[in-house]
Amino acid sequence: MERVRKGVYLEKAVIEECDRMLEAADVRSRNEFIEKALKFYLGYLKNRQSEDYQLQSVSSMISGTIEATENRLARMDFKLAVEIAKLAHIMASVYEIDGETLQRLQQKCVEEVKRINGAIWFEEVYHYQHEA
Repeated sequence: MERVRKGVYLEKAVIEECDRMLEAADVRSRNEFIEKALKFYLGYLKNRQSEDYQLQSVSSMISGTIEATENRLARMDFKLAVEIAKLAHIMASVYEIDGETLQRLQQKCVEEVKRINGAIWFEEVYHYQHEA
């Protein structure tokens, strides 16, 4: 490997620290120490650039996946809302429920959904309606 002579200005304390660490770095000269340190730092910078690129790639992929999932969930929520609206209209046309009963039912359902965190089981509702 071809070597080139270049002048470099360093702080005196840095040179002294370099000289103290020659043995720890397993090198014979200050020049070898500085070259090894520069190669190490250059490798660190290249690795950091690679990590930044990888992070950007992963971030982009995750964002795309999240966006696609949001779209699927929104479409599913819309379809469910349509089905619930159909059921509500069918129920309203079949049963005559007065406003006060409907208000109490609304309040009970809100409290129940909060309590069970939205996990509604038909069997539990059925048993409640037929045992009460």
